Amino acid sequence: MTQANPAGPTPAVEEMPLIISVDDHVLEPRTLWWDQLPAGVRERGPRVVREKVKLEFSGGNYGFQRDVPDGLWCDVWVYDDLVFPTGLLHAPAGFPEDEVSNVPAIYEDFRPGVYDQAARLADMDVNHVEAAVNFPNTFPRFCGQGFAERGDKELAYRCIRIYNDWMIDDWSGGAGRGRLLPLTLVPLWDPELAAAEVRRCAAKGSYAIAFSENPSRLGFASMHSGAWDPLWEACQETGTVVTMHIGSSSHMPSTSPDAPLAVSMALSSQNAQGSLMDWIFSGTLARFPALTVAYAESQVGWMPYLLERADLVWRDGVGGVDLPQPPSTYVPGRVYGCVFDDQHGLISREAVGMGNIVFETDYPHSDGTWPHSREVAHRLCANAGMDADDTYRFLRGNAIKAFGLERFGIAK
Repeated sequence: MTQANPAGPTPAVEEMPLIISVDDHVLEPRTLWWDQLPAGVRERGPRVVREKVKLEFSGGNYGFQRDVPDGLWCDVWVYDDLVFPTGLLHAPAGFPEDEVSNVPAIYEDFRPGVYDQAARLADMDVNHVEAAVNFPNTFPRFCGQGFAERGDKELAYRCIRIYNDWMIDDWSGGAGRGRLLPLTLVPLWDPELAAAEVRRCAAKGSYAIAFSENPSRLGFASMHSGAWDPLWEACQETGTVVTMHIGSSSHMPSTSPDAPLAVSMALSSQNAQGSLMDWIFSGTLARFPALTVAYAESQVGWMPYLLERADLVWRDGVGGVDLPQPPSTYVPGRVYGCVFDDQHGLISREAVGMGNIVFETDYPHSDGTWPHSREVAHRLCANAGMDADDTYRFLRGNAIKAFGLERFGIAK
C-alpha cells in the first residue's frame, strides 16, 4: 500500500540526494598486525596464511577443513587459538548472483574496493554515496568479539589499538577524511578500559564505536548490571555514537535446532528488539540523556508496536522497573534504526518517527545494494510516498544528526 503525501512527490532518481550509509564493511589489511606488533608476540597476533581449504555447511553451522589438496586457495586468519577462513560470502559485491556461494577466497578474488581506500572511494562514487560508516568484516567480527574471546587480554588490547589507529589514521584519513567515517572497537572485557579507548579515539577524530546488541550473550556484564556506565559516560562526554550490528551478540534468533536458515534470516531484527528493551528498561537511556545509539541492519517496522507495548507495561507497573518517563519518550532523536529494504517501516514512518530512520548500502555484502543503491532508495521512497524532505532525512539528514557529521565537514 502506498501512502499519499500531500507535500509533493519523491524526487526523480537522478535528483536523489547523495547517500550517507551507516553500515558498510571493510576487510582488514592482511599484514596489519604482523607489521605493527613487536617481534616477540607477532606469531600469536592476527596474521594470514594461505592454504587450500574446503568450507562445509551442515545443520545451520559452517565448518572447514584445512590443507586439503583438492580444496580452494584461501586466506586463513590465524590468531592465538583462532583459525578463521575467508569466504566469498564475506564480500561478494560485484559478483553475478549465480556465482555467489560459500567457497574459500583470497583477497585478490574480491573487488579492490573491499580493502583498498582509493578503490572504495571510486565504488562509492559509482553508487551515489558521499560517506559511509565501516564495520569490521572478517575475524574481528561486528563488535570485536574476535579480540574479546582470546585469553591474552593484554595482547588483545594491543591489537584493538592497532586496528583503531589504522581505522582512524589510514582507512578514514587522507582522501577518506569525511567520506570513510571511522568506527572503532573497544575492549569488551573491561568497561573502564573501554571508556579510556573511547576518549583516546575521540581525541584522534573517531566518534562512533561498535558494541554488542547483547553483551550478556558474549559472557560479559548485562545492560541491567550498571557495569557499562563508565563506557556510556565516556561516550556521552565525547559525543560518541554506540552502534550495534545484527549478529554482534554472536547469536542469531531461531526457533529450534532443525529450523532452516530461512527462519533465522526472517527473524533478523529480533535481536535489535531485545536490545532496545534492554537499553530502555535498564535505565541506561534515562541515566545518560545525551547518549545516542544506532542499530545496523535492524530495519524499523517493528518499532511502533514494541514501544507501544513497552509503554503499556510501564503504565501498568507490572514489569518491576521504575522509569521516570514512558519508554517511548527515550527514543526520538536518540535511537536510530537502519533500513536497507523495509518498505513497511517507511510507509509507517510517522509511527516510527521519521527522524529515527537512516539508510545503509551494506557494501560489500550479499544483501548490499551496490551499485544500485540510489535506485533501491528511490523505489523505497516512492512506494512510501515520501516527499523531498523525508527523502533527504532518510538518505542523509538523519545520519548527519545521529553521527554528528558536521565534525567531518558534512553539515547538510
